[in-house]
Amino acid sequence: MTSGHTMLTGVTDGFFCCLLGTPPNAVRPLESVESSDGYTFVEVKPGRVLRVKHAGPVPIPTPPPPPPLPEDDPGVKTGLVRCQRRITVYRNGRLVVENLGRAPRADLQGHSGSGDPPSALEVELAEPAGGDARATPGSGRRRRLRRPKRTIHIDCEQRITSCKGAQADVVLFFIHGVGGSLAIWKEQLDFFVRLGYEVVAPDLAGHGASSAPQVAAAYTFYALAEDMRAIFTRYAKKRNVLIGHSYGVSFCTFLAHEYPDLVHKVIMINGGGPTALEPSLCSIFNMPTCVLHCLSPCLAWSFLKAGFARQGAKEKQLLKEGNAFNVSSFVLRAMMSGQYWPEGDEVYHAELTVPVLLVHGMHDKFVPVEEDQRMAEILLLAFLKLIEEGSHMVMLECPETVNTLLHEFLLWEPEPEAEPQPQPQPLQP
Repeated sequence: MTSGHTMLTGVTDGFFCCLLGTPPNAVRPLESVESSDGYTFVEVKPGRVLRVKHAGPVPIPTPPPPPPLPEDDPGVKTGLVRCQRRITVYRNGRLVVENLGRAPRADLQGHSGSGDPPSALEVELAEPAGGDARATPGSGRRRRLRRPKRTIHIDCEQRITSCKGAQADVVLFFIHGVGGSLAIWKEQLDFFVRLGYEVVAPDLAGHGASSAPQVAAAYTFYALAEDMRAIFTRYAKKRNVLIGHSYGVSFCTFLAHEYPDLVHKVIMINGGGPTALEPSLCSIFNMPTCVLHCLSPCLAWSFLKAGFARQGAKEKQLLKEGNAFNVSSFVLRAMMSGQYWPEGDEVYHAELTVPVLLVHGMHDKFVPVEEDQRMAEILLLAFLKLIEEGSHMVMLECPETVNTLLHEFLLWEPEPEAEPQPQPQPLQP
């Protein structure tokens, strides 16, 4: 009876939406205020206000001073990684990524890793022209690569260290995807605050309690990316860790590319492959807003089926608490049609030198596991972790497993490499 009433209400509201030409239940912009329940409302630009959950560590007794770091020893380089890569883009649409240095082994204790990155990786960016020379299967002929269109050399050193709780220079940023809100991170926020971390989680525009402009241009990738830039620069410290889910992964990648000296590690949860974003022309979200509003109950049920491995009472409650797809039809349509980011291609991702943890729920029907596997191949230093019992909303379904993986990655650092010691010279008689 409840679902039928919801369906009837959706159809009725959609009918009036078509008659009046305005979306129902439009969310009005909020004032920039500090609330008493731990939320901050940040005005990223005039009339554009985002709700942000900013929490610091729970007060704990002051621990004794830590022992001296191994880096005090001049012969030991703790966490120092030499990033050497050559990325070659050819005019026929081929991409060749060569790892010239020795990257630290991508493995986390207690979980299977993706292993060492390949020394060379060839990727097809686009369909090559008909005149390109191709090697037919079994012919033994190698593909002839034409003159490079551009070559990118990466040669840098960076220090990757363990990010522990109560360290004053570490901040964790959590960015949700389409239709969600900062509420989907509740288990993660509570967990890491208890461990002493400082956390920041915003609601994207039109989501949660953030303002919802009734202009489609407010929900393009670039508009939302600038919102995240404003939040990041407001709260960032020396070592910042970006955690994104689904569409939120793209904003994490954008920030890591823009601020390589401030982003220490990145975590991508069911984010997909390293491909440029382009909205689909045949998507259901291209329908008029009023039609989408009529279909909203069906969309919510479809999301429950595809986003969770199980569809029991617990999952329905999680969906309600996480506010997934609890956005207006106008915002949902604008978000899907605004996913245009041609710069975020394979080359863009291959240029990243920050360590990345990829978490994938094996029952995810939105993001195939092959896409995250492709992402792990493109990135210089990546860990791919598969959760068998999870789906797209794995942080809600398996919070303990996700929290453990994230914490292990925060604590991970490459093993120190001692400088070779000079061999003693034999004494001359």
